[in-house]
Amino acid sequence: MGRHSRRLFAAWLMCVMPAIAGAATAQGVDVPLAEEPAGAVRGIEDLLAPPREPVEIVWRVENPFRLFADSADSEMHRATWLDLLPEQRAANPVLSAERALAARHREGWAEAVSEKICWDPEHNIYSCEKDKSDYISPREHIVVAELKGVPDAGSVTCQWLTAPSGLTAKRGEAIDQPCSEPIRLSIPFPEGAVIEVEIGGRKVGVARAKVSDLFIVGMGDSFASGEGNPDVPVRFSRERAADYSTNGKDGDLTGFPARVGAWSAIGDNAFIEENARWSDQACHRSLYSHQLRAALQLAIEDPHRAVTFVGLACSGAEITQGLFLRYKGNEWVPNPPEYSQISAAAEAQCGGRIADEKELPEAYHMRGMVPELKGNLILRECPREKARRIDLVMVSIGGNDIGFARLVANAVLDDASVLKKLSGWFGGVYGTTEASQRIDVLDERYKALNRALHYILQIPWDEADRVLLTAYPPLALVGDGTQVCPDGRAGMEVVKDFSLSSARARAGVWVSDKLYRSMKASAGANKWSFVDEHRAEFLGRGICAGYAAEALRSDDDLRLPRKVGDTWVPYNPADYRAYASRQRWFRTPNDAFMTGNFHVSQSILRKVLNMEALSGFQLTLAATYSGAFHPTAEGQAAIADAVVARARTVLERYERRR
Repeated sequence: MGRHSRRLFAAWLMCVMPAIAGAATAQGVDVPLAEEPAGAVRGIEDLLAPPREPVEIVWRVENPFRLFADSADSEMHRATWLDLLPEQRAANPVLSAERALAARHREGWAEAVSEKICWDPEHNIYSCEKDKSDYISPREHIVVAELKGVPDAGSVTCQWLTAPSGLTAKRGEAIDQPCSEPIRLSIPFPEGAVIEVEIGGRKVGVARAKVSDLFIVGMGDSFASGEGNPDVPVRFSRERAADYSTNGKDGDLTGFPARVGAWSAIGDNAFIEENARWSDQACHRSLYSHQLRAALQLAIEDPHRAVTFVGLACSGAEITQGLFLRYKGNEWVPNPPEYSQISAAAEAQCGGRIADEKELPEAYHMRGMVPELKGNLILRECPREKARRIDLVMVSIGGNDIGFARLVANAVLDDASVLKKLSGWFGGVYGTTEASQRIDVLDERYKALNRALHYILQIPWDEADRVLLTAYPPLALVGDGTQVCPDGRAGMEVVKDFSLSSARARAGVWVSDKLYRSMKASAGANKWSFVDEHRAEFLGRGICAGYAAEALRSDDDLRLPRKVGDTWVPYNPADYRAYASRQRWFRTPNDAFMTGNFHVSQSILRKVLNMEALSGFQLTLAATYSGAFHPTAEGQAAIADAVVARARTVLERYERRR
């Protein structure tokens, strides 16, 4: 007799035997039941009795990182995290996952994900095509539930039912399916729902499913945006070389790696169409950003948690020009950001509603100490009753306020360099004195920002630790951090005017340390959470880490491939892997050329720079505006691990208060 037949026989037996026995008794007849083998009796009992083991309903959010429109992309990261060794999950989950993903995805994992995120680049807003009003304020979450502890679950039918928590409404539509199969259920947000499971009309399991959806906002500059790590890096031809000389005779400007594509001249339309791709092109905002990676990690490590992430960081931003005032980014696009980052965050809080404009001429210039904010300062603010509460604000800002790019230019450009005369492209060039003076007034800018976070974005004053200010990692330290990179052109041959000065780099380290101390003091005064644990991880992984001569691996080679005759030296640029694991965690100018390869159109070069005869200047753009001196994806992941650790502490504190 088959299993199904046995179950039907058992049901029939239980129904008819009482009637037969009752009729026989009424007639005074004793009807003994035939004895069956012990095993057969236990089989019938197993089918009809409730499961002997405890039954448990286990559930998880199907798409915990809501920025990814396709839940499979969230699942890829969750599965990668689960596959890590326990010690990796405990110490550096994001960095370990980044290395595992890079080993599987030659061009980087973000390439396949970037076209499927809840970001509308045309209108510069966070939304999903399926339901544009629901990204910020979800009405429900899809969860995947499973039943544990049911014997022979594949042959037993379970009936799943849900009912919103705390409501008297009728239960949702019942769903019947084998007990062994997981089920997708819609759970109202924020109230949650009660999930019940019945077998044969008997309730065998119940669980309350309530999703914790964190609203996380990321703000800041290029270190926050992920500069240097485009979602889709540039690809290079295996045979073709590029010539940046005006007459084809300048050997310093010939034999460079050339993009793939049907372009005929550097900077023509076909060439520009092969530019690197970013989640936000104007701001060079990337999925490799440490803010995004930290938010993603917080989402995947808790099965009952979802994260709504709004990243607004923009390469080149300052506290004033960027966070408070509109800043259009560092790449020319037809639709640059419409609002400052603070105003854009307020718009996001409103979830598709229009935030109110507030004219604030005196509130944020700090008695004239921040003169850029005097006068016609207008910020957008979401009405308190409509604004979604922000759980975490991740901030990386301050470097451009003191002139990070100017300091770098001072360290790598010779005084006689033509590029110093064109220093407007670097925002000017100056040394430690000017930078130190700017640090002395940086605290006033942080105070202005603190006011805006509380008054405009409505972070409660007694919850200021929800603001996470991230320190900058050391750029040029080697070994144990007591020495700096030596003089030389290692990693910088792409532009002949580049040559690192160890003395100037050491002076830059002094400024960086002063900036670090100032940031830490300001964070303490404003009661923000300060993230700096990652700084020690960058020792020995600075801008000069790698090989300047014969490299053991091309990934660690600091040299730029050049074509000499018919041969590429030291390797073919088509074999370059932007996201391979490396010793250095900063992009050199050579790395930036090979990863971002930023160029502008010929028309912009002529219109803005009046440089029709200086096409070689495109090399400078490709080596600087492509993210030179910024963390690699591994470096961003290392920073993310530190942010995650601090964020967990903050979130746990507020969980305990509930």
